Amino acid sequence: MADLGSEPSESPPADEDAIAKRAADLATEVTEAERPPDRRALMARFAAAARSGARVTGRGMRAARRGMTVGPGWLAAQVVAMAPRLRVRDQAALRAQFPGLDTEDIADALIEGAARASAAVGGAIGAWAALPVLPAFPAEVATETLALVGIEIKLVAELHEAYDMPAMGNVRDRMTAYVGAWVHRRGVVMAPGGLILAARSPLARRLRRRLAARAAKSAFSLGPLLTGAAAGAMLNRRETRRLGQDVRADLRRRAQTGNYADPGR
Repeated sequence: MADLGSEPSESPPADEDAIAKRAADLATEVTEAERPPDRRALMARFAAAARSGARVTGRGMRAARRGMTVGPGWLAAQVVAMAPRLRVRDQAALRAQFPGLDTEDIADALIEGAARASAAVGGAIGAWAALPVLPAFPAEVATETLALVGIEIKLVAELHEAYDMPAMGNVRDRMTAYVGAWVHRRGVVMAPGGLILAARSPLARRLRRRLAARAAKSAFSLGPLLTGAAAGAMLNRRETRRLGQDVRADLRRRAQTGNYADPGR
């Protein structure tokens, strides 16, 4: 059974849960947008929601500012809250959406779709730098980071579905396993009793380090004029594609060897 937690002093209040839900909704919708106009509309809504976070949640903007002040522990707690809210297409849904494609072609489509979604997020955030009045920097970085991580965790989960190696357990356990796979950039490792993501576990510490690094990359999106948009889009696309290829290579190897549980790693 998964123990989902963060540092006690950094645990978000229940009312901050709206931030995780908003990030999950965005990650799901922007990933599954089929046409560029749809994605542009989604990103415009994303930008408006982030700018008006305080009005939407009453505490959203302050929570984001505090998150970047406290550190990656706050972001880790938000990722843990966000993951079970991501809509993951199972193998049947993927085959219905991509009729006639084999597993490798579906994996290609998933990776490219997620890479485009990540680029769209970075481009939208970067475009804010050209606005006459720039919203609060920490809130932008936190919002982009959560959206990007949501896109990538959804990609990890759907690659497992495409290769018919889904994580076991209830939604909470499965999504915890996919968070772990995102952290390690590989397929899920099945372990008796589930994956433990306790506050001071090695996995939780590694999650916080990865989130800190990802937040630092998000800051590039806020470069001068529209150079930040271009840099953010390029960096996000490249990072998401690389992650997808790493996870895919591990799943492909397991499929070829029949070593699905991979207990020796």
